[in-house]
Amino acid sequence: MHHAEVTERRQAPRRRATLSRVTRLALALLLLVPAISWARAPVDEALALYASYHLDLGNLDRARDLLEADLRKAPTLPALLALARVYFTVGDVEARTDEEKLVAYARGRDVAKRAIELAPRNPDAHFLYGATIARWGQTKGIFRSLFLLPTVKQELQTIFEIDPNHAAGHALAGNVYLELPAIAGGSVATAEEHFRKALATAPRYTAIRIGLARTLIRRGQYAAARAQIDAVLAERDPAFVADWTVKDLPRAKKLLAEIQDKR
Repeated sequence: MHHAEVTERRQAPRRRATLSRVTRLALALLLLVPAISWARAPVDEALALYASYHLDLGNLDRARDLLEADLRKAPTLPALLALARVYFTVGDVEARTDEEKLVAYARGRDVAKRAIELAPRNPDAHFLYGATIARWGQTKGIFRSLFLLPTVKQELQTIFEIDPNHAAGHALAGNVYLELPAIAGGSVATAEEHFRKALATAPRYTAIRIGLARTLIRRGQYAAARAQIDAVLAERDPAFVADWTVKDLPRAKKLLAEIQDKR
Protein backbone atom coordinates (compact mmCIF):
# COMPACT_ATOMS: atom_id res chain seq x y z
CA MET A 1 0.00 0.00 0.00
CA HIS A 2 1.37 3.34 -1.00
CA HIS A 3 2.22 5.86 1.71
CA ALA A 4 -0.31 8.35 0.25
CA GLU A 5 -3.14 5.81 0.55
CA VAL A 6 -2.24 5.06 4.16
CA THR A 7 -2.22 8.76 4.99
CA GLU A 8 -5.57 9.23 3.25
CA ARG A 9 -7.18 6.39 5.23
CA ARG A 10 -5.83 7.76 8.50
CA GLN A 11 -7.12 11.28 7.81
CA ALA A 12 -10.56 10.27 6.52
CA PRO A 13 -12.16 9.65 9.97
CA ARG A 14 -10.76 12.97 11.18
CA ARG A 15 -12.28 14.79 8.21
CA ARG A 16 -15.62 13.05 8.76
CA ALA A 17 -15.58 14.07 12.42
CA THR A 18 -14.75 17.65 11.48
CA LEU A 19 -17.48 17.66 8.84
CA SER A 20 -19.93 16.28 11.38
CA ARG A 21 -19.09 19.07 13.83
CA VAL A 22 -19.52 21.69 11.11
CA THR A 23 -22.85 20.16 10.10
CA ARG A 24 -24.08 20.17 13.68
CA LEU A 25 -22.98 23.78 14.10
CA ALA A 26 -24.72 24.82 10.89
CA LEU A 27 -27.89 23.03 11.97
CA ALA A 28 -27.76 24.71 15.36
CA LEU A 29 -27.41 28.11 13.70
CA LEU A 30 -30.34 27.38 11.40
CA LEU A 31 -32.45 26.45 14.38
CA LEU A 32 -31.35 29.56 16.22
CA VAL A 33 -32.12 32.05 13.45
CA PRO A 34 -35.92 31.68 13.63
CA ALA A 35 -35.80 32.05 17.39
CA ILE A 36 -33.91 35.29 17.01
CA SER A 37 -36.22 36.65 14.30
CA TRP A 38 -39.33 35.63 16.21
CA ALA A 39 -38.26 37.27 19.46
CA ARG A 40 -40.12 40.57 19.81
CA ALA A 41 -38.31 43.76 20.71
CA PRO A 42 -39.39 45.39 23.99
CA VAL A 43 -41.14 48.20 22.11
CA ASP A 44 -43.18 45.72 20.05
CA GLU A 45 -44.11 43.75 23.15
CA ALA A 46 -45.07 46.96 24.97
CA LEU A 47 -47.22 48.13 22.06
CA ALA A 48 -49.00 44.77 22.00
CA LEU A 49 -49.75 45.13 25.71
CA TYR A 50 -50.89 48.71 25.20
CA ALA A 51 -53.21 47.69 22.38
CA SER A 52 -54.90 45.19 24.70
CA TYR A 53 -55.32 47.36 27.79
CA HIS A 54 -59.09 47.03 27.43
CA LEU A 55 -58.70 43.37 28.39
CA ASP A 56 -56.60 44.15 31.46
CA LEU A 57 -55.71 47.64 32.69
CA GLY A 58 -52.61 46.09 34.22
CA ASN A 59 -51.26 45.84 30.67
CA LEU A 60 -50.67 49.59 30.82
CA ASP A 61 -48.34 49.12 33.79
CA ARG A 62 -46.59 46.21 32.09
CA ALA A 63 -46.10 48.23 28.91
CA ARG A 64 -44.80 51.19 30.92
CA ASP A 65 -42.29 49.04 32.81
CA LEU A 66 -40.99 47.43 29.62
CA LEU A 67 -40.51 50.80 27.93
CA GLU A 68 -38.91 52.44 30.96
CA ALA A 69 -36.42 49.56 31.17
CA ASP A 70 -35.70 49.74 27.44
CA LEU A 71 -35.09 53.50 27.59
CA ARG A 72 -32.63 53.07 30.43
CA LYS A 73 -30.47 51.12 27.98
CA ALA A 74 -30.70 53.63 25.13
CA PRO A 75 -33.28 56.28 24.15
CA THR A 76 -34.99 55.51 20.85
CA LEU A 77 -37.79 57.42 19.16
CA PRO A 78 -40.24 54.46 18.95
CA ALA A 79 -39.82 53.74 22.67
CA LEU A 80 -40.22 57.39 23.65
CA LEU A 81 -43.35 57.84 21.55
CA ALA A 82 -44.85 54.62 22.86
CA LEU A 83 -44.11 55.52 26.48
CA ALA A 84 -45.60 59.00 26.12
CA ARG A 85 -48.79 57.43 24.73
CA VAL A 86 -48.91 54.94 27.59
CA TYR A 87 -48.60 57.68 30.21
CA PHE A 88 -51.29 59.74 28.47
CA THR A 89 -53.63 56.76 28.60
CA VAL A 90 -52.71 55.96 32.20
CA GLY A 91 -53.79 59.48 33.10
CA ASP A 92 -57.04 59.07 31.18
CA VAL A 93 -58.22 55.63 32.26
CA GLU A 94 -56.13 54.19 35.09
CA ALA A 95 -55.39 57.13 37.41
CA ARG A 96 -58.06 57.49 40.06
CA THR A 97 -57.28 60.89 41.56
CA ASP A 98 -56.33 64.24 40.10
CA GLU A 99 -52.91 63.87 41.70
CA GLU A 100 -52.35 60.53 39.97
CA LYS A 101 -53.53 62.03 36.68
CA LEU A 102 -51.16 64.99 37.01
CA VAL A 103 -48.22 62.67 37.68
CA ALA A 104 -49.03 60.54 34.61
CA TYR A 105 -49.52 63.51 32.29
CA ALA A 106 -46.36 65.21 33.57
CA ARG A 107 -44.32 62.08 32.97
CA GLY A 108 -45.81 61.73 29.50
CA ARG A 109 -44.98 65.37 28.79
CA ASP A 110 -41.36 64.88 29.84
CA VAL A 111 -41.00 61.76 27.71
CA ALA A 112 -42.57 63.49 24.69
CA LYS A 113 -40.14 66.38 25.14
CA ARG A 114 -37.25 63.91 24.97
CA ALA A 115 -38.75 62.57 21.75
CA ILE A 116 -38.79 66.09 20.29
CA GLU A 117 -35.16 66.57 21.26
CA LEU A 118 -34.32 63.32 19.49
CA ALA A 119 -36.47 64.03 16.41
CA PRO A 120 -37.44 67.72 16.18
CA ARG A 121 -39.45 67.20 12.96
CA ASN A 122 -41.54 64.28 14.15
CA PRO A 123 -45.20 65.41 14.29
CA ASP A 124 -46.24 62.61 16.66
CA ALA A 125 -43.69 63.80 19.21
CA HIS A 126 -45.09 67.33 19.04
CA PHE A 127 -48.66 66.00 19.26
CA LEU A 128 -47.91 63.97 22.38
CA TYR A 129 -46.12 66.90 23.97
CA GLY A 130 -49.04 69.23 23.26
CA ALA A 131 -51.67 66.66 24.27
CA THR A 132 -50.07 65.82 27.62
CA ILE A 133 -49.59 69.51 28.42
CA ALA A 134 -53.23 70.23 27.52
CA ARG A 135 -54.48 67.33 29.65
CA TRP A 136 -52.29 68.40 32.58
CA GLY A 137 -53.65 71.94 32.35
CA GLN A 138 -57.23 70.70 31.98
CA THR A 139 -56.83 68.64 35.15
CA LYS A 140 -55.39 71.62 37.00
CA GLY A 141 -58.24 73.91 35.96
CA ILE A 142 -59.11 76.61 33.47
CA PHE A 143 -56.65 79.24 34.71
CA ARG A 144 -53.69 76.90 34.42
CA SER A 145 -54.96 75.81 31.01
CA LEU A 146 -54.91 79.42 29.84
CA PHE A 147 -51.37 79.81 31.14
CA LEU A 148 -50.26 76.80 29.06
CA LEU A 149 -52.29 77.73 25.97
CA PRO A 150 -49.42 79.46 24.08
CA THR A 151 -47.30 76.32 24.36
CA VAL A 152 -50.11 74.08 23.13
CA LYS A 153 -50.85 76.40 20.20
CA GLN A 154 -47.17 76.49 19.28
CA GLU A 155 -47.09 72.69 19.20
CA LEU A 156 -50.19 72.65 16.99
CA GLN A 157 -48.58 75.13 14.62
CA THR A 158 -45.46 72.97 14.43
CA ILE A 159 -47.50 69.83 13.79
CA PHE A 160 -49.37 71.39 10.87
CA GLU A 161 -46.18 72.85 9.40
CA ILE A 162 -44.73 69.34 9.31
CA ASP A 163 -47.94 67.50 8.37
CA PRO A 164 -51.00 69.61 7.49
CA ASN A 165 -53.22 66.50 7.56
CA HIS A 166 -52.10 65.12 10.92
CA ALA A 167 -55.37 63.62 12.21
CA ALA A 168 -54.43 63.51 15.89
CA GLY A 169 -53.19 67.09 15.66
CA HIS A 170 -56.51 68.26 14.24
CA ALA A 171 -58.36 66.30 16.93
CA LEU A 172 -56.26 68.02 19.60
CA ALA A 173 -56.93 71.42 18.01
CA GLY A 174 -60.65 70.65 17.91
CA ASN A 175 -60.69 69.85 21.60
CA VAL A 176 -58.68 72.96 22.47
CA TYR A 177 -61.00 75.32 20.57
CA LEU A 178 -64.07 73.54 21.94
CA GLU A 179 -62.99 73.73 25.59
CA LEU A 180 -61.63 77.28 25.61
CA PRO A 181 -64.00 80.11 26.53
CA ALA A 182 -64.65 82.53 23.67
CA ILE A 183 -62.84 85.32 25.51
CA ALA A 184 -59.66 83.21 25.43
CA GLY A 185 -59.97 82.34 21.74
CA GLY A 186 -62.34 79.40 21.90
CA SER A 187 -64.50 78.82 18.84
CA VAL A 188 -67.05 76.08 18.26
CA ALA A 189 -66.92 76.72 14.51
CA THR A 190 -63.12 76.36 14.45
CA ALA A 191 -63.38 73.23 16.57
CA GLU A 192 -65.78 71.70 14.04
CA GLU A 193 -63.42 72.52 11.17
CA HIS A 194 -60.57 70.71 12.87
CA PHE A 195 -62.65 67.67 13.81
CA ARG A 196 -63.91 67.35 10.24
CA LYS A 197 -60.37 67.58 8.86
CA ALA A 198 -59.30 64.88 11.31
CA LEU A 199 -62.25 62.67 10.37
CA ALA A 200 -61.48 62.98 6.66
CA THR A 201 -58.03 61.53 7.31
CA ALA A 202 -58.91 58.97 9.99
CA PRO A 203 -62.60 57.98 9.76
CA ARG A 204 -62.18 54.94 12.04
CA TYR A 205 -60.57 56.95 14.86
CA THR A 206 -63.71 57.05 16.99
CA ALA A 207 -62.46 59.67 19.46
CA ILE A 208 -62.72 62.18 16.60
CA ARG A 209 -66.41 61.40 16.15
CA ILE A 210 -66.95 61.89 19.88
CA GLY A 211 -65.32 65.32 19.65
CA LEU A 212 -67.35 66.23 16.58
CA ALA A 213 -70.57 65.06 18.26
CA ARG A 214 -69.84 67.25 21.30
CA THR A 215 -69.24 70.18 18.96
CA LEU A 216 -72.48 69.62 17.06
CA ILE A 217 -74.39 69.41 20.34
CA ARG A 218 -72.95 72.78 21.33
CA ARG A 219 -74.26 74.13 18.02
CA GLY A 220 -77.71 72.65 18.61
CA GLN A 221 -77.37 70.24 15.67
CA TYR A 222 -78.69 67.21 17.50
CA ALA A 223 -79.56 65.03 14.50
CA ALA A 224 -76.05 65.44 13.10
CA ALA A 225 -74.59 64.74 16.55
CA ARG A 226 -76.64 61.53 16.83
CA ALA A 227 -75.30 60.41 13.45
CA GLN A 228 -71.74 60.70 14.76
CA ILE A 229 -72.62 58.96 18.02
CA ASP A 230 -74.39 56.14 16.16
CA ALA A 231 -71.30 55.71 13.98
CA VAL A 232 -69.19 55.21 17.11
CA LEU A 233 -71.64 52.68 18.53
CA ALA A 234 -71.87 50.80 15.22
CA GLU A 235 -68.14 50.81 14.44
CA ARG A 236 -66.88 47.27 13.88
CA ASP A 237 -63.31 48.05 12.92
CA PRO A 238 -62.13 50.94 15.11
CA ALA A 239 -58.63 52.27 14.59
CA PHE A 240 -57.77 51.52 18.21
CA VAL A 241 -60.01 48.89 19.81
CA ALA A 242 -58.80 49.54 23.36
CA ASP A 243 -59.70 53.25 23.31
CA TRP A 244 -63.00 52.51 21.55
CA THR A 245 -63.92 49.97 24.23
CA VAL A 246 -62.78 51.82 27.35
CA LYS A 247 -63.27 55.47 26.43
CA ASP A 248 -65.30 56.07 23.29
CA LEU A 249 -68.20 53.64 23.73
CA PRO A 250 -69.05 54.86 27.26
CA ARG A 251 -68.78 58.49 26.14
CA ALA A 252 -70.99 57.83 23.12
CA LYS A 253 -73.67 56.23 25.30
CA LYS A 254 -73.48 59.10 27.77
CA LEU A 255 -73.84 61.73 25.04
CA LEU A 256 -76.75 59.87 23.49
CA ALA A 257 -78.55 59.81 26.83
CA GLU A 258 -77.93 63.53 27.32
CA ILE A 259 -79.63 64.48 24.04
CA GLN A 260 -82.36 61.83 23.90
CA ASP A 261 -85.09 64.46 24.28
CA LYS A 262 -83.41 67.05 22.03
CA ARG A 263 -84.67 67.72 18.54
